[in-house]
Amino acid sequence: MSKSTRNTGKAWSSGDMRELRQLARENTPTRVIGLKLGRTEDAVRSKAAEESVSLKPTNQSPSGTHHK
Repeated sequence: MSKSTRNTGKAWSSGDMRELRQLARENTPTRVIGLKLGRTEDAVRSKAAEESVSLKPTNQSPSGTHHK
């Protein structure tokens, strides 16, 4: 069972959705997005999936390898 957050059970506002999209574009970790929006990680993930917002990190090399 997830922890209760300040917005548990509240509908997502258009401002929440704008912030979710912006944070996702900035590769913000799902946990941090949840904290900023007052939502659980699960709520963030399910809303992102519902709205086709990708939470996948971009611009990162595979397996954390660094090229010289």
